[in-house]
Amino acid sequence: MPQMLAAVLALGGVIVAGWAMVANDPLGGEPMAVVSTRLEGSGDTAGNPGDGREKAHRDGPGSGAVAKIPDAGKTPDGAKTVTIIDGSSGKRQEVVIPGTGTPDSADKAMAKAIAVKGPDGKPAATPAKPDARPDAKPDIKADFDPAKLSEKIRYGAIPKIGPDGAKPFAAFAQARTLPPALKDRPRIAIILTGMGISASGTADAFSLPASATFALAPYAVDVARLAERARDEGHELLLQTPMEPFEYPDNDPGPQTLLTSLTPDQNIDRLHWLMSRMQGYVGVVSFMGARFLTAESALAPVLSETAKRGLIFVDGGASQRSVAGQLAAARNMAFAKADIVIDAVPTPVEIERALARLEIVAREGGTAVGIANAQPGTITRVAEWMAKVESRGFVLVPISMIVAKSKST
Repeated sequence: MPQMLAAVLALGGVIVAGWAMVANDPLGGEPMAVVSTRLEGSGDTAGNPGDGREKAHRDGPGSGAVAKIPDAGKTPDGAKTVTIIDGSSGKRQEVVIPGTGTPDSADKAMAKAIAVKGPDGKPAATPAKPDARPDAKPDIKADFDPAKLSEKIRYGAIPKIGPDGAKPFAAFAQARTLPPALKDRPRIAIILTGMGISASGTADAFSLPASATFALAPYAVDVARLAERARDEGHELLLQTPMEPFEYPDNDPGPQTLLTSLTPDQNIDRLHWLMSRMQGYVGVVSFMGARFLTAESALAPVLSETAKRGLIFVDGGASQRSVAGQLAAARNMAFAKADIVIDAVPTPVEIERALARLEIVAREGGTAVGIANAQPGTITRVAEWMAKVESRGFVLVPISMIVAKSKST
């Protein structure tokens, strides 16, 4: 029996080795999933030629719902008829989307009408949009044309100074209206970084007053929609910009990180990719970047490009040897620097000590900027502090009001 078992094992080994040599499957053994790429009515399979007029919209994975939107369903007033087909049961439902006279408006209405279904075939829950808080400043979209403050590049739309000289920094600022009694108080700005990375931290951050500035991570899921919600609730936005730390690449801020080893053109190209991820921000804030912020030859072109596009630059405080302040002053650009990293040591006691130091800086210099990660534990402490700090003689403001105060001083 041992000899027979050995012979069987040897034969199996020979068969496997032979198959590996003959088969051309470089992904053999890797997990895989097979999906159909045929769209209903696309005419890419026999027996279903299609007329080229249908568009198919498929929900996310596992939804099994297809919406067919034939162009013939349009009416003169821009209305459309949508046929929603449940992939699991085959049930059809005709929905008429009323128009407003323009095809664009009908398309927008249709996007809202197609319900996203979950794996169970039922409509997926959509989180309700919270109402703006009392201290939120109304959006200023009606005051300017956003299209004039952006330009299209290969990655998408990025900010630019408008034809009339309007800057995105000023247009998208959400400054608080301060009564005379508060105008001379020390000002404190709180910046929360990493918005969109931690789901729980991001959700908790929206409980903070509108004076809190949100720095959105460019890698966040649906970052454009997150930016829109934050602006609707009165928060000023910064684009979190990854920059090279000393430990790179062992400590990697993420894709498209600005590096000292790249040419200025390469870094500007990466900066443009980052800028295209969302709209409506007042400036950029460095993420990590202890090495990059000390390299004048690498940082100078980035600051010039930021100033050229009408944005502010916020030094995240990663390095005490940063040259960002000097370079920004030489370009006469709006600039701010984080005075205190609130959760450098993310324990409740150390966070409270950092907030106390932030008050000292504000009282001595008239302004102070605190920066922290959008993590639940940090936000809990910051929220408690923000609820009481103004009673101690300070005023909480968005980052644009710190910049303006610093320049006027």
